[in-house]
Amino acid sequence: MLSGILGKKAGMTTLFDEYGNAHNVTVIVAGPCTVVNKRTLEKDGYAALQLGYETEKQKNLIKPAEGYFRKQNVAPQKYLREFRIDKSALETYQIGQEIKVETVFGKGDFVDVTGTTKGRGFAGVMKRWNFAGFPMTRGTHFYRRHPGSIGNREWPGRVMKGKKMAGHYGNEQVTIQHLRIYKIDPKNNLIYVEGAVPGPAGELIEIRKSVKKAVKHKHKH
Repeated sequence: MLSGILGKKAGMTTLFDEYGNAHNVTVIVAGPCTVVNKRTLEKDGYAALQLGYETEKQKNLIKPAEGYFRKQNVAPQKYLREFRIDKSALETYQIGQEIKVETVFGKGDFVDVTGTTKGRGFAGVMKRWNFAGFPMTRGTHFYRRHPGSIGNREWPGRVMKGKKMAGHYGNEQVTIQHLRIYKIDPKNNLIYVEGAVPGPAGELIEIRKSVKKAVKHKHKH
């Protein structure tokens, strides 16, 4: 079976179950995706499907991409990603086939969701690393937000790698593992995932089957 699908984050909301319990969920417009190409063990060394998401206008394509989609005989796609698949299941999919969310996932499945976090530009140590800063109480005359000393002249005579300092914050790929699918709406291609997902609304999201085994939580009586 296919291991994942592409989508876009729509936002967050709260849903209530039959017992009145609130569930904070992220709504993702998942698919439909198009099979653009196949990767085989004989030719590529691994088995996978290349999926496309969202049709792209012909005028926005560069010449190599235009030729690639023409060769595959599929409509131009805005996003392309590969998803691993079992070799035996590769033949059940055809190039140009449409993949919908309900054929990949079901209610209660656990998934790993990958997205790009919001970019926050150049940030100081208090915003980037949650540094406390100087006290702001009465009698304090130094209201500083900088990190303070960053090294020693004797040893090592340089700034150590990984030092928490001011710098670029956000706009990086992040994967949140082991999120449970609360609900699927096949009619509107929506998937409701419990918990938060990286990135702003409209961000491209990769949803893959969880690499970790589902853990059943035991309730104490």
